[in-house]
Amino acid sequence: MNVPEKETLEQIAELFKGFCDPTRVHILSLLERQELCVTDIADAVALSQSAISHQLRILKQMHLIKYRREGKNLLYSLADDHVKTILQMGLEHVLE
Repeated sequence: MNVPEKETLEQIAELFKGFCDPTRVHILSLLERQELCVTDIADAVALSQSAISHQLRILKQMHLIKYRREGKNLLYSLADDHVKTILQMGLEHVLE
């Protein structure tokens, strides 16, 4: 495999920053199973809604999650199957 361009390497490093915080990994793990709103995530992670909103904003900027509106609620989910694969591979690596 060829070494990627510098810009691509920077993008890869930025992607993995999304996984460097235990709270963000917890949120991603929850979203791997189902769509959730901020309130449900906050309850599951035992943090305030504002703290969760901040983490969701970071994850969204990193293109790791997406959301859809249902009435007044925003429901969050993983951006795509690649994120799920990264989570699963990380878990397998740690448990090895």
